[in-house]
Amino acid sequence: MTIEDELRHKLRRIEALFAGATTEGERLAAAAAMDRIRRRLREAEKVEQPAEFKFTLADEWSRRLFVALCRRYGLDPYRYRRQRHTTVMVRAPQSFIQETLWPEYQEIQRALEEYLLQATNRIIREEVFRNSSEPSRR
Repeated sequence: MTIEDELRHKLRRIEALFAGATTEGERLAAAAAMDRIRRRLREAEKVEQPAEFKFTLADEWSRRLFVALCRRYGLDPYRYRRQRHTTVMVRAPQSFIQETLWPEYQEIQRALEEYLLQATNRIIREEVFRNSSEPSRR
């Protein structure tokens, strides 16, 4: 299994965790997990009014991930005129943001950062110079 395959598997497990999967069969059913999360969002919208949330995401990769995750669940991320490109706004029930969207984003972000660090280190080590460790202190 390649590093990328491992990352994909880990991302599916994270999604299954936030969808409330209880069996191995459910964990493998990524589409069913996504449907459960969307259903949870619709139920939360019936109970509480969607509120506007402002997220500041410093790098392009974090923003892309967050926007994709919002769109995956049917949310429409946006930015007001003159807001910085690091800002992403979204309207959703607070419980969905706090219990599902933001924790899932953080888990996936950690997994992607780990993957990108491993890939970067491997490429530098193989293509630039074998010793890519931190500089020594003096």
